[in-house]
Amino acid sequence: MGAKLSGSGGGKYAIEQNSEINVTPFVDVMLVLLIIFMVAAPLATVSVPIELPRAVAPPAQNPPKPVYISIQSDGDVYVGDFRTDVSTLGQDLTDQIGSRNPEDERIFIRADQTTRYGDFMQVMNALQDNGFYSVALVGEDQSTS
Repeated sequence: MGAKLSGSGGGKYAIEQNSEINVTPFVDVMLVLLIIFMVAAPLATVSVPIELPRAVAPPAQNPPKPVYISIQSDGDVYVGDFRTDVSTLGQDLTDQIGSRNPEDERIFIRADQTTRYGDFMQVMNALQDNGFYSVALVGEDQSTS
């Protein structure tokens, strides 16, 4: 299959164009890569035989109950189902988690989409001031099943 570059001429210097793809360089590169992977694969495995112990973690007997903070659009703050104030938020959270370490506790924040950013930041600052650094934001799942 060929194509002519010029019209009707077929002179002494006429060159026909070859429209077929030359795959030889592609095949050469693929063969070199195949050889490299064939040589490198055995080097990546460990050949020392060891009997590993089973690692089955027992399920947690009493996983901690998640702590939710809700911020309504008018600025009201709730810890769980109980209304609180930003000034007493740290103490209320400490009472809620009991003897657990505040730095290890994850706090879930639910806020109305029309909540003022300033109200949200007051809650975040109160959490950090009281040692709660692991915060997760809760949103509505919009995925379709």
